[in-house]
Amino acid sequence: MIVLGCNNIGLSFGTRIVLKDISFSINNTDRVGVVGVNGAGKSTLFKIITDSYKPDTGEVYTAKNSKIGYLEQNSGLDSTRSIIDEVLSVYSHFIEMENHIKKLEKSISSEKDQHMLKGFMKEYSRLTEEYSRLGGYEYNSRAIGVLKGLGFNEDQFAMNVKNLSGGQKTRLALARLLLTEPDILLLDEPTNHLDIGAIEWLENFLSGYKKCVMLISHDRFFLDRITNKTLEIENCECQLYNGNYSEYLKKKAANREIQQKHYELQQREIARMEEFIEQQKKWNREKNLIAARSRQKAIDRMDKIDKPKDLPQKIKIQFRSSISSGNDVLFVEDLGKEYPGKPLFKNVSFNIRKNERVFLLGPNGCGKSTLLKILTGRIDKYSGKYEYGHNVNLGYYDQEQEDLNPENTLLDEVWVSNEKLTQTQIRNTLAMFLFKGEDVLKTVRNLSGGEKSRISLIKLMLSESNFLILDEPTNHLDINSREILENSLLDFDGTLLVVSHDRYFINKLATRIIELNDNSCIDYSGNYDDFQQYKSKICSASDSGTKDSKVSSSKLEHIATKEERSRKRKLERQLKETEKEISSTESRIEEIENQMLLDEVVSDHIKLMELNDEHNKLNERLEELYELWEELQSQSD
Repeated sequence: MIVLGCNNIGLSFGTRIVLKDISFSINNTDRVGVVGVNGAGKSTLFKIITDSYKPDTGEVYTAKNSKIGYLEQNSGLDSTRSIIDEVLSVYSHFIEMENHIKKLEKSISSEKDQHMLKGFMKEYSRLTEEYSRLGGYEYNSRAIGVLKGLGFNEDQFAMNVKNLSGGQKTRLALARLLLTEPDILLLDEPTNHLDIGAIEWLENFLSGYKKCVMLISHDRFFLDRITNKTLEIENCECQLYNGNYSEYLKKKAANREIQQKHYELQQREIARMEEFIEQQKKWNREKNLIAARSRQKAIDRMDKIDKPKDLPQKIKIQFRSSISSGNDVLFVEDLGKEYPGKPLFKNVSFNIRKNERVFLLGPNGCGKSTLLKILTGRIDKYSGKYEYGHNVNLGYYDQEQEDLNPENTLLDEVWVSNEKLTQTQIRNTLAMFLFKGEDVLKTVRNLSGGEKSRISLIKLMLSESNFLILDEPTNHLDINSREILENSLLDFDGTLLVVSHDRYFINKLATRIIELNDNSCIDYSGNYDDFQQYKSKICSASDSGTKDSKVSSSKLEHIATKEERSRKRKLERQLKETEKEISSTESRIEEIENQMLLDEVVSDHIKLMELNDEHNKLNERLEELYELWEELQSQSD
């Protein structure tokens, strides 16, 4: 059943068109991912659906009696209640029923009149049955379960909402919204402020949600796990695809290629017909002019195929080091940090070698960002020690953007750290990150989160460091920018230490994962998928009862080393098989392209379409093979 539809929605702000002819419909059990570059109009669409914005054209339809729930990106709460009271306020109807039941119990215990007592008993029976049927006995545990799932512990339940951070308020708003169970659930960047554990909990919750969900997210792993449809907003227009994010990418690429081929074939046919018309006109006989007019009419009657529209502009980034570091990059020994009454971590030890891409994982509050700030000299009170190796030139990306001067223009902010560059060189670099023309004279204060991230990346790129320490570098970046950043870091000739909650990003880049736990850490060679499988095996082994519940670090290292050897052997086999298939696929594509140029094929429309279809499928498969090969190659490095 269709629960939500938009028909020809259009909206402009002044002369800038934001949305145009937006039309789609979704069913009551659909889980739709809404994707597009920053500024494409995704949040604006949600505000139109919730009636916060009035569209210039078009209408929004919702099924009768459907309730819409909306989580904005920065929906901070302002309340004097405690955390637990704030979420329990969602169940005010149950609380009212409880109060009524208590009054009835009091009346029943004191009433002497049998007729009145019978009435009280009847009402008590009806009310308790309704209370049970609606879930009154479970609501308290449901609220606690959602709060814990989203990263709150019971020690925090009594905290005043006013005293929470912005991120905590957003998580609390999400908890409230999930407990209301709206018929249409609109979530704008719901994974912001969540650690990996909370994101995985939210995935499981939404996967089991029996009503309509629409979510805006740049988290590709999250989108792949949850969605069954993808709504793309691009060039002010929209297209609805069946499938999750990965399936959408394949379908979009295939559709563009088919449209481009059909456009090119039609243009060739039109050019051939126009050449025929010109020739007939030159001969200038009556029958030739009649033939020319006939062919011109045929051209005019054609349904013209549009050339695919240009894709949104992408940033260009390339990290290169000015000098090469030694093989030993960083030594960390028994590092620890605690605040009064709040220990963060202790006894953290690890070494990092040249060209490793190390990701530091752990729940919110375990001290990951603090550890990076210690290693970059921003925090000077700690226990233990660390030391950098020979020729290490450090570059740091701070998720809080504290290194940016809010009063500087973009031009000055980049120039002050790179005084040897000319203004033209700085402007060209800014243009690579989509800051063009008068944009370079904006002040940092007036930038969005995504724009500040791009400025920080520019400064990091120009530093030519050989060891990059990155704290949540994908925050505020859209999917296109994340993919560019990933590829540039894959090509980087230096070493990485990264904190991130973006599992897709981790999976693509990581050669090693260090997870901070209570007073210890797990050190594993591999990407995120490998690490999850490894942890599952360890948990299974410890739960079996044959071993002590705590596995020693030496045992973990032994298992990790054994699995690493097995993984590399498997990768080598997969690489060889993939390279063989790439070679055979490229040969067949070349063979088809040669066939399509033959005169007898060009004149045979059916044969041409068959070859074109096979060519498209092979190119689609070749793209998959290239991606697989790059992934396997990065894992084997």
